[in-house]
Amino acid sequence: MPNPTAAMIVIGDEILSGRTRDSNMNHLAGQLTEAGIDLKEARMIGDESATIVATVKAMSAAYDYVFTSGGIGPTHDDITADCIAAAFDASIDIRDDARAILAAHYDKSGTELNAARLRMARIPDGAALIENPVSAAPGFRLENVYVMAGVPSVFTAMVASVLPTLTGGAPLISKTLRIERGEGDIAGPLGVLAQAYPELSMGSYPFQQNGKYGAHIVIRGNDEDQLNAALGKLEAAFS
Repeated sequence: MPNPTAAMIVIGDEILSGRTRDSNMNHLAGQLTEAGIDLKEARMIGDESATIVATVKAMSAAYDYVFTSGGIGPTHDDITADCIAAAFDASIDIRDDARAILAAHYDKSGTELNAARLRMARIPDGAALIENPVSAAPGFRLENVYVMAGVPSVFTAMVASVLPTLTGGAPLISKTLRIERGEGDIAGPLGVLAQAYPELSMGSYPFQQNGKYGAHIVIRGNDEDQLNAALGKLEAAFS
């Protein structure tokens, strides 16, 4: 039975401008791989309502799980929550349980829960909250879309709280063979091997080191016996 599929949407003009480097996709990909959920697509988009709504609709229909990062803070350009609500025709407003979480957090620090901070308690109707143990402001899940913060430490914490609730499959296993030959020499035998093992994913990643050319051949799959057999044939071909 195939593994569940997933997609990620990274939201924010600061990502596209190069001002901020995204690390959340890399973290999520690793966590999903371990959970046996195949991340099939990732998109980076700006803070544009129509783009966010259209992307969420398309990915929600195409994949089992969709994860977003960014755009759920207290400022005027944090529009992700409203866009998720629009994508699913849900109303959105300040919700009592989210407000209570923020109130307790800011009371503890002696900080005012002002109108800007209350924006982070605006949750679409029908959504379930996602815990944020770092800065309290919750994410949420609506349908199969998990909406999380862009700040890496908060995103990582939210992913940790979400993962136990997901249904995964067989974890992806990866094995690597270093071959000190040019890709032109490797390509033929590797292509034959890929045809013999269609269930496995094979990639060639070239390198140049100390005057030597070669490639790291990475073979991925869910069946360790198949992986070992394919790796053995590849080693034999270049021994």
